[in-house]
Amino acid sequence: MFVREALRSAPMVNDVPGLRLLQVGGYWDLVRTPADIGLLAFAHLRATGATIGPVLYDKPNERLYYAIRTGNANSWNDLPVRHLSSNSWLVAPGPELMDDWFGGWCELPDDDTLTDADALRAALSHPYVVAGQEKPSGACRRQTEYEEAGR
Repeated sequence: MFVREALRSAPMVNDVPGLRLLQVGGYWDLVRTPADIGLLAFAHLRATGATIGPVLYDKPNERLYYAIRTGNANSWNDLPVRHLSSNSWLVAPGPELMDDWFGGWCELPDDDTLTDADALRAALSHPYVVAGQEKPSGACRRQTEYEEAGR
């Protein structure tokens, strides 16, 4: 099941419009990163042309969530990330919700595209990301903004 499709059928969180409760571990897992390195890794993935699946920016908690294929639990132990799988849940905005306070979806493909775990691991291990440099401006913009800019 696609993440976008799961969002449409997921229950609302405490009847808050736009927020949904997604179960993790059935069709995809998540890798949760601190926002500073997660945004740098996101920029690196884009720059290298890697396939990027759904990526959620949780601005209040300063985290990014990358949707990856299930079954990659052991490959994250030496990185400052958390792998979320079975018995995990994510409070996520609907595809239309992105604002300066909350954050929102940096990527939300219309299909079952997931971020390649090996490419994400390489991006998170890249010296540029590890150095913790300033996050690139505009790293997490709506896809429509890129389309309007002619990308």
